[in-house]
Amino acid sequence: MALTRRDVVRMGLASAGALALGPRARAAGSLHLGLVTYNVAKDWDLETLLRLVREAGLEGVEFRTTHAHGVERSLSPEERKDVKEKCQDAGLLQTSLGTVCEFHAPDPAVVARNVEDCREWVLLAKDIGARGVKVRPNGLPKDVPEEKTLEQIGRALAQCGAFARDHGVEIWVEVHGDQTKVPARMRRIMDVCSHPSVGLTWNSNDTDMTDGSVAASFALLRPFIRCCHITDLRSGYPYRELFALLDKSGFAGFTLCEFPDTVPASNGAAWLKDYRARWEELKRG
Repeated sequence: MALTRRDVVRMGLASAGALALGPRARAAGSLHLGLVTYNVAKDWDLETLLRLVREAGLEGVEFRTTHAHGVERSLSPEERKDVKEKCQDAGLLQTSLGTVCEFHAPDPAVVARNVEDCREWVLLAKDIGARGVKVRPNGLPKDVPEEKTLEQIGRALAQCGAFARDHGVEIWVEVHGDQTKVPARMRRIMDVCSHPSVGLTWNSNDTDMTDGSVAASFALLRPFIRCCHITDLRSGYPYRELFALLDKSGFAGFTLCEFPDTVPASNGAAWLKDYRARWEELKRG
């Protein structure tokens, strides 16, 4: 698929956002490794989480809601300041928030409630110094035309993006949902949204692959990619190809470990170091 002029502009904006990681990130190389607390660290408290991430040499965290770290919208102003300071002390280059905000429901009131929830997450992100708020589509309702739902999701995301831009935060839409994770559908959602503060979180799904390659899906979605979720690096997913495509395209952001199993904190640093070693091997090509 040939890139349009708008796609090139979007990729430039994404690269500019990655540069906000700072001089240390630029010097360290193009790809960076972080952790989604789902599910590896879902039982680790905040202090343990930050300590283990730093000890293992990872550079970022995505705090998934409902987990033991307690980074939630209910935090007081003082607690938010404390989280921000702890993340800074841990030397994190990137922090994001993993929410379950979704916009596919046929009931407009449900969609409006999710948009409002997303705005609250944006305010939390601003207060703790997070760069992105992860949201998601989660399927296509029955008895509703597909195009209507995709357009609805895109318009809702544009509302969220406008609010996020005013607060110096981005919205990262996870390529998610049994039906909506299909790359062509995600592309349609993003084309409808068409907001510079809304990008994608690549999610390493089986639906990315055609004949064992992710190249076609990557070309379709690359103009929007701001972050990547990666899972089991020893699975059959073509991570070596993905990392090469990201690097060649100039992506300078984060790949975030979203492994499906929970890891005891007592083994956390060793597990993360092993994961990082495998990531570095694949990244070298």
